[in-house]
Amino acid sequence: MDYKDTLNLPRTDFPMRAKLPQREPEMLAAWEKEGLYARMQAAREGAERFLLHDGPPYANGNIHIGHALNKILKDIILKYKHLAGYQTPYRPGWDCHGLPIELEVEKKIGRKAKAEMDIVEVRRLCRDYADRFVETQSAEFQRLGVFGEWERPYLTKDFSYEAQEARELARMIAGGGLYRSRKPVLWCASCATALAEAEVDYDDHTSTSVYVAFPVERAEGPLAEFSDRALAVAIWTTTPWTLPANLAIALNAHYQYALVEAGERALVVAAEMVDGLRDKLGLGETLTTFSGAELEGSVARHPWIDRDSRIILAEHVTLEAGTGCVHTAPGHGHEDFVVGTEYGLDIYAPVDGAGRFTSAVPEYEGRYVFDCDADIAAQLDSLGVLLASENYDHSYPHCWRCKRPIIFRATEQWFVSMEVNDLRRHALEEIARVRWIPQWGRERIHGMVASRPDWCLSRQRAWGVPMIAMHCTGCGSVESSPELAMRAAELFEKDGSDAWFASEVAELLPDGFKCGVCGGRDFERETDILDVWFDSGVSFAAVVEADFGPDTLSDLYLEGSDQHRGWFHSALLASTATRQRAPYAAVLTHGFVLDSDGRKMSKMLGNVIVPQRIIEQLGADILRLWVAAEDYRDDLRISDEILKRLADSYRRVRNSARNLLGNLSDFDPDEHALAYDELEELDRWVLLRLHDFASRCRQAYEAYEFHVVYHALNNFCGVDLSALYFDITKDRLYCSGRDSKERRSAQTAMYEILTVLTRIVAPVLCFTADEIWRAMPRRAGEGEDGAGASVFFSDFPSPSERWQDDALAARWQRIWEIRAVATRALEDKRTSGDIGHSLAARVVVSAPQADHALLESLDAGGLAEIFIVSQVELRLAEGDDLEVEIMTPLGAKCARCWNYVETVGAAADHPELCARCHAVVVASG
Repeated sequence: MDYKDTLNLPRTDFPMRAKLPQREPEMLAAWEKEGLYARMQAAREGAERFLLHDGPPYANGNIHIGHALNKILKDIILKYKHLAGYQTPYRPGWDCHGLPIELEVEKKIGRKAKAEMDIVEVRRLCRDYADRFVETQSAEFQRLGVFGEWERPYLTKDFSYEAQEARELARMIAGGGLYRSRKPVLWCASCATALAEAEVDYDDHTSTSVYVAFPVERAEGPLAEFSDRALAVAIWTTTPWTLPANLAIALNAHYQYALVEAGERALVVAAEMVDGLRDKLGLGETLTTFSGAELEGSVARHPWIDRDSRIILAEHVTLEAGTGCVHTAPGHGHEDFVVGTEYGLDIYAPVDGAGRFTSAVPEYEGRYVFDCDADIAAQLDSLGVLLASENYDHSYPHCWRCKRPIIFRATEQWFVSMEVNDLRRHALEEIARVRWIPQWGRERIHGMVASRPDWCLSRQRAWGVPMIAMHCTGCGSVESSPELAMRAAELFEKDGSDAWFASEVAELLPDGFKCGVCGGRDFERETDILDVWFDSGVSFAAVVEADFGPDTLSDLYLEGSDQHRGWFHSALLASTATRQRAPYAAVLTHGFVLDSDGRKMSKMLGNVIVPQRIIEQLGADILRLWVAAEDYRDDLRISDEILKRLADSYRRVRNSARNLLGNLSDFDPDEHALAYDELEELDRWVLLRLHDFASRCRQAYEAYEFHVVYHALNNFCGVDLSALYFDITKDRLYCSGRDSKERRSAQTAMYEILTVLTRIVAPVLCFTADEIWRAMPRRAGEGEDGAGASVFFSDFPSPSERWQDDALAARWQRIWEIRAVATRALEDKRTSGDIGHSLAARVVVSAPQADHALLESLDAGGLAEIFIVSQVELRLAEGDDLEVEIMTPLGAKCARCWNYVETVGAAADHPELCARCHAVVVASG
């Protein structure tokens, strides 16, 4: 007789091969048809809300691996929070304005055609471009399994959003923080616009550095006694092109300076730097020393322009490089501007928007400033004032878009003051209140805000929300007001911000608007637009407060670590300026994605891995598992080899689920589940391990430490289940009577394992978890209307505290140690060829008193099950050492269970069976 048909072999339709690239789109379609996301939110109606506000990606091109990392992290958090009982609305958004889109349009139609085109038509082309990629990226994000209000995203180009942006500007104006001034800003000559700090990348750059002697014609103070000598102040600069704008030389009041012989003249340099400069500048004897403060008010002369260069004092002067005497051009640097303003210097910048010298510098007029460095050095040399020149490699700011080096250039711009209404102080206080994950984020953004200049709010571009202001045609003054901004908001709400450019000026003005200087009523509109970081920065008002009411605080902002100087920063300032608080309770940041060698991804290196290819080849759940497996707080690595290892881990989880489902094919949890006290001890042990696993994962999810979840999952499935529990219980599940207590005990434990495991992995492996859940046996009433058919209508597991049993844990810890000794002995016998399968063995254990009592409590049959052998003989050892011996089993091999048992042959009707199998076969008919 073939006894295979009498075994309780696993049966399940849950496939071993995941085929995620094919199955996931089918599940997405089913979720959409079911209205899964909306029903999830409805199921949590009235529950405490957890609000993760989406930082808007730029609507420009397909998503890359960094986008995938960001959106999956957000989705893991929201899915966990939903299962944990929160209502988790998620409204995705897109940043739709700005230079990258405008440049793409310009590239398509040509710069000349764009310049001749009506601005409203240019803006229409930009809007169409953004629309196309919002649609593209939305589909790609949804393919990742990200849940949200995809049919109702927020777009910074929406009329309602632009209107709220105008209202936020009105609040800033009303608070007195907005002003217009001529100040140096980061300027891209190629793109012809001011840049935000977040639009600047710092890359390696080689500059021509020069040491220059500024002659002192009238010796005063400590230099007076050397008036018979040729005196000069030695400066050092890495930007020779800024020398035409020099108006002063800054010294530090607290440093000691020296007058040092240098050939036919004597030079002023910092005393501490004399030795380091001796060979480079040909320095000789020190003639005198004095403090920087003693030289304040002295006057040097520009090397070739008929202009004085005043000696001033500044705290930003250091001794890290140069001479301790700092060339100062107030129109070409923030620190120079600050100190220049204190001393009443002109904010002078003889450079136009294309980065070329104006007629104010006739010898270089019309030339690009960086092209003049070598010629300026040569001119200095011909005048005998060039002390030294060399190439200098350093980190220099570049435009993030065109990748070209930028300049600091004084222009008329709109600014938000960091000091009015104590904006800087309040922002720093809010930084201290917010929870930063990782914690170093607090120090990073604190340093940025503490030292940042006023916020430059205007940009010289076409595509964006306009800077709402008017230029008086009578006196040339520039006017703005809360009323003007609120009038614009009315128009934007109806027709969008195009109305600013399409309407007659008179239509833009509120009643009674007039020039505050001359009283005139004739105006021209401002053509600058608002910084796009202001666009996204006010999303807390345009989206969060619009959806959930005034003063609603987001629980979490989550973006890449570069957003400390980007969105986190602008949102903090925009909210603190108008509401005196940060818009978020916590901020989480992640690193950047690198290749397996730690290199940035680049097409030139050929190491770019795009999420679309991963999904096509392996499926979105593998990509989601990668996100969970990596410690996102640092830069993350990805490669085909890393993904292959993750695919192996995924298969381990899937096979565990399939094993559980197969063994539960005839299990009805309402009818067959046993009470905890009725369970076999091994089954209580696995529930203990399940409790520990679930508790650890809950803590890790709460701390946003998803890599801990990944490692706990690997350990539980790979060790507790596959290496131990599954192997040990196989005999009991397959060979015991179908309805036997020992089999139902194992099934009860397996049912609990499956329900807990599936809910724990659901935030990460959302497709696979839902597939498992829909294949599981259900309790009465679950899923009858489809509502319970998805794992996302369940709750995150809270295992019974009864499963946590410290005494049981200690007891089984020793049992597993003893089992490991037996397993090694069995393996040695297998290696030598003395046995094949472990069932062809009898294990004799000689144990000291305590271990003997422990093992004896399990009885011989229980020990044989745990050791996966046919028989275990237990003996009391004479000493304190545990010894294991492998012997030939007694009896014959049962044809059904393959155990060697002495009762085989006792039954005449089935002589091939042991007593247990005989009873099961007879009972089953």
